[in-house]
Amino acid sequence: MSVDTVTSIIREALYTIIISAAPMLLVSLVVGLLVSIFQTVTSIQEQTLTFVPKILSIFAVLMLVGHWIANNITSFTASLWNNFSLYIR
Repeated sequence: MSVDTVTSIIREALYTIIISAAPMLLVSLVVGLLVSIFQTVTSIQEQTLTFVPKILSIFAVLMLVGHWIANNITSFTASLWNNFSLYIR
């Protein structure tokens, strides 16, 4: 297995990870920002206030795009297994 092949596999794996995690991370960022603005406006400085909305929003996004994420990860894994004979040379 050449260095180029390993680099290509790692690049594709990192791309799959980033694309799969992006929806949940973006929603968490937006919800955190909205809760932070709400805390600033109302002068509520409770540290645990951000956790429940973030968890609920991440769960909702996972319910909506979970199938798409599973398809991304499955297709990446299938491409690794399909090309396995090329990697062991």
